Amino acid sequence: MIKAITFDLWDTVIHDDSDEPKRKAQGLPPKREFRRQLANQAFSAMGSIEPRQVAVAYDTMEAAFHHVWHEQHVTWTVSERVSVLESGLRRRLPSKSFSTLVRELEEMEVTITPDPVPGVAEALADLSARYKLGVVSDAIYSPGRCLRQWLEMHDLKRYFLGFAFSDEIGHSKPHRNMFASAAEQLGVRMEEILHLGDRDHNDIKGPHTLGMKAVLFTATRDRDKNMTTADAICERYADLPAIVDRLAG
Repeated sequence: MIKAITFDLWDTVIHDDSDEPKRKAQGLPPKREFRRQLANQAFSAMGSIEPRQVAVAYDTMEAAFHHVWHEQHVTWTVSERVSVLESGLRRRLPSKSFSTLVRELEEMEVTITPDPVPGVAEALADLSARYKLGVVSDAIYSPGRCLRQWLEMHDLKRYFLGFAFSDEIGHSKPHRNMFASAAEQLGVRMEEILHLGDRDHNDIKGPHTLGMKAVLFTATRDRDKNMTTADAICERYADLPAIVDRLAG
């Protein structure tokens, strides 16, 4: 029996990179480039440093982050990322500069926000009348506090009764602790949860190993559509309530 539904956020509830046209309209560079600019500004304030040196150190830090994320199921916090960047550059930022850089990196996506995936509000309103809803999401740059803020800004937070963010749990999907935390907050067993997400490895195979049902969401990212072991594929939010009710039996 399905009693609860957990949602991935990025490219499931939040349309990742839908903020890029907004940034361009304001004359701002893409997020990837802007993050490196922020780091360069912070370290340049300490003394002369080549932008290329900062860029190489930043790329190296990013590669290490992704390795740990995929292999160890841990997402470094932004503070940890900046500390790794300091080590690579062999420079230590002053405390205030460090805190400012961390905050600027964390808050980029609540300063200029990406959009909700079309139809998500209506689906959440429908499903919350019959199921307990929760969030199980990795925090890549935006930490849990900013992701809650994004949900609040778009009037979606009210539908969720539990939140498992990787920066707060200490692990990332598909680690058991992410889903176990959501189950505890929602007051259900893990096998009573259906999870919705866009990545087959994290959002489908991870929940399946824990006895959960899982639906692959492909409205914004369909790369895993032809290789998934999901219980169902959902191509748009208008179809989700019927899919969940069918799987709930």
